[in-house]
Amino acid sequence: MDKEPQVTQAMINAYDEYTHLHLDRRKFMERLTVLAGSGAAAAAIAPMLAANGARAAMVEANDDRLTTGDVTFPGSTGEMKAYWARPKSATGPLGSIIVIHENRGLNDHIRDVARRAALEGFNALAVDFLSPLGGTPTDEDKAREMFSTLDPAQTTADGEAARAWLSKHEGANGKVGAVGFCWGGGLVNRMAVNSPELNAGVAYYGQQAQAVDVPKIKAPLMLHYGGLDERINAGIPAYREALEKNGKTFEIFVYEGVNHAFNNDTSAARYDKAAADLAWSRTIAFFGMHLS
Repeated sequence: MDKEPQVTQAMINAYDEYTHLHLDRRKFMERLTVLAGSGAAAAAIAPMLAANGARAAMVEANDDRLTTGDVTFPGSTGEMKAYWARPKSATGPLGSIIVIHENRGLNDHIRDVARRAALEGFNALAVDFLSPLGGTPTDEDKAREMFSTLDPAQTTADGEAARAWLSKHEGANGKVGAVGFCWGGGLVNRMAVNSPELNAGVAYYGQQAQAVDVPKIKAPLMLHYGGLDERINAGIPAYREALEKNGKTFEIFVYEGVNHAFNNDTSAARYDKAAADLAWSRTIAFFGMHLS
């Protein structure tokens, strides 16, 4: 019986460079072929590195404990698309969470994360920040290309528009937090700078805000990082120093031995259940404290 191909850290690093920097797919596959030892091995390993939308959701789309559906709301320049989830058992107003996707857009995994948040007793709104470009396409590579054309100022303004819409939503208590992953984690940090009424922000392995902008932050922050994520982690010391210097409320957790995207259970090679479960429990407790 053939052994399953082994994924190494060098392969994961190459995939990270492909999905976040300037390595195109052809060069990525060439590098992976060298690392794997053959084209056949590279072809077998590539899907293990990528996210697999066919993996089972943690909370099924038709879970009868939840009210879910597609919604729209007014963004900074036009209509924004989103996915909404709320526990059916809720009898009063709830705190609300904006769920912000990775650089693949609003996909089934992020909808699943929104449902997880709703089951914890929150309104959850997973926003499609590619809405100004027509919405998230089914092709992941195309989605990643689209992110390079987004205006960061507009996406930040759209995040604030989501916060404002949620704060006045029927069934909401007016308090709104945001949780984001990868690209979305970076957006949470930008929202913390630019949305003074944001009540709490949780960033998973997201690009940090500039130190010069930290004095503008009002929201308490929780920041999760994978210990092996050298690219993103390079920004931690300056961010920590600025947050401390300016007396901000924040927590930083670095999960040793795990990679960027450790929370994404659709990526077999990078997902780490222990780290993901611990980070999620901390995240929910944090929102419970600040959004109640």
